[in-house]
Amino acid sequence: MLPRGLEIGVEQDGGWPLYEVARSAGSTERRIVYLHGGTWINQISPLQWQLVLKLAADTGSRVLVPIYPLAPQGTAGTVVPQVVDLLRRLAATYGAGNVSVLGDSAGGQIALSAALLLRDLQAVLAHTVLICPALDLSLSNPAIDALEPNDKWLVRPGLRAAADLWRDGLRLDEPIVSPLFGNMDGLGPLTVFVGTRDITHPDCELLVSKAQAAGVHTIFHQAPGMVHLYPLLPIPEGRAARRTMAEILGSDP
Repeated sequence: MLPRGLEIGVEQDGGWPLYEVARSAGSTERRIVYLHGGTWINQISPLQWQLVLKLAADTGSRVLVPIYPLAPQGTAGTVVPQVVDLLRRLAATYGAGNVSVLGDSAGGQIALSAALLLRDLQAVLAHTVLICPALDLSLSNPAIDALEPNDKWLVRPGLRAAADLWRDGLRLDEPIVSPLFGNMDGLGPLTVFVGTRDITHPDCELLVSKAQAAGVHTIFHQAPGMVHLYPLLPIPEGRAARRTMAEILGSDP
């Protein structure tokens, strides 16, 4: 059930359902585009919708949720450019400083790949917020070896199979597939949330180091002992992360 004080609408945008969640009263130019995770093959979940509702309520922004086609119908080469086009149109209408992008897991890959491509079009977003993002789809970071036996959520064989469907023949080191390989120069403010028991953690560390070296304003939230997507879970650490996320997304860049 939709919480009191929020409204939701949906329209078709380039053949995709595009949901918009916002406070019923008041108006704002701020827009947050949220890309859900799900290993590129699973649809948006109730926990992800709960995050959308909280961000709309707490930030006062209008949160847009594109329901992109899943692999193998949807691929990096078709989905990411359409997300870029959505962000570009929003930036042209409301100003790039009023537009943020947020993604979790596979959605984090889409979000960062799109933000980098948009940067190349001379539009720098207010915030790029990543929750346990997939950054290098080769999953070849040797630091993953020690984490994988204790990660009860993610395993490399399944991720690699899904990633192969998603990249659809594109090289693993192309930034539209693995944004860790992209040039971070000129990217807007970046925030990364990840738990230390998550096999995405080593690549998140690399991303933060690379972004900081490029002069990107970067905030890194590492949660000791937390698992994949802990910011979405109904636990104290998850609630704290969601509050922090709302504060960041509700702030000026």
